[in-house]
Amino acid sequence: MSPPEPTLVVTVAIPTYRRAGLLRQTLAGLVVQDYPAHLLEILVIDNNSPDDTRDVVASFAAAPRPPRHVLETQQGANHARNRAIREARGDVIIFGDDDILVGPEWVRELVRPFAEHPARRIGAVGGEVIPVFPEGCPAWVAGFHGPQALRPDAGPLRPGQVPMSASLACLRGTFAELGYFDTALGRKGGVVFGGDENLAIKRLLRGGYEVWFAPAARAQHQMPASRTTFRYVRTHAFDSARSRVVGRVRDDRDEGRSSTGYLLSRFGGNLAKAPAFALLGLVNFVLLRAGAGKQSLVRAWRSCGYLYQIPRSLAGKI
Repeated sequence: MSPPEPTLVVTVAIPTYRRAGLLRQTLAGLVVQDYPAHLLEILVIDNNSPDDTRDVVASFAAAPRPPRHVLETQQGANHARNRAIREARGDVIIFGDDDILVGPEWVRELVRPFAEHPARRIGAVGGEVIPVFPEGCPAWVAGFHGPQALRPDAGPLRPGQVPMSASLACLRGTFAELGYFDTALGRKGGVVFGGDENLAIKRLLRGGYEVWFAPAARAQHQMPASRTTFRYVRTHAFDSARSRVVGRVRDDRDEGRSSTGYLLSRFGGNLAKAPAFALLGLVNFVLLRAGAGKQSLVRAWRSCGYLYQIPRSLAGKI
């Protein structure tokens, strides 16, 4: 039996900052989606890009589903996502990154659970995100990446499983009910703060909604050479650790819990880990195992991220 024809209005929102070349590839896949054109809108939320992002969006003006350019001047990926929520006309908002490659079925597969299970309180559906390296990937970096593979078939996720915001469909009404994205988290220019989706997913679960995974909604997440350097991977690890602390503190606040015990235990653990990983990295370099040495130093730098952020959070700072 063929699936029923779509009836949900869908907004695809692509926050972007200074990646016009990759954005062009993303839009090329979005404008040919196998979804009724009158039910699909594409928003590009330009977060102060200094490149030709606006011209890239304009170049798709003749497409069956032309994207609309929206300028958001408050810097930060979550500011851009919140602007998309305010601009969207869709029943469902699909958030995607500006460096993903998607097939024509991507929107349909992400929306399918909402359409086929209307009696269930599905608040969000995550798609499979597969990292790809068009310019190659050093072996030591590959160990930090892999597909999500949260479950083999479409269905609800277990507590603690969080789909990525690079391919995430959300019921628009849940934001008015439960709150928008936390603007203290997410990327801001060159700061690689993560955890964009964690609080949003936890709020959905606390609100009685289910969060599903749709492995057939595949998106390839491009990782250019600039994101496989030691400097970038080290920065990402540091900022990701900071974002975990900030996200945990905000989650505890929402639940009415104290974060002090968590922060102190994490501080003590990472106070031991940072020098241990750094020493292991130096030993690996001496033994001419440069890849293993870099991995160890990245883990040491992640511990430094915890050590930097925890005192700030204890003092009530971001």
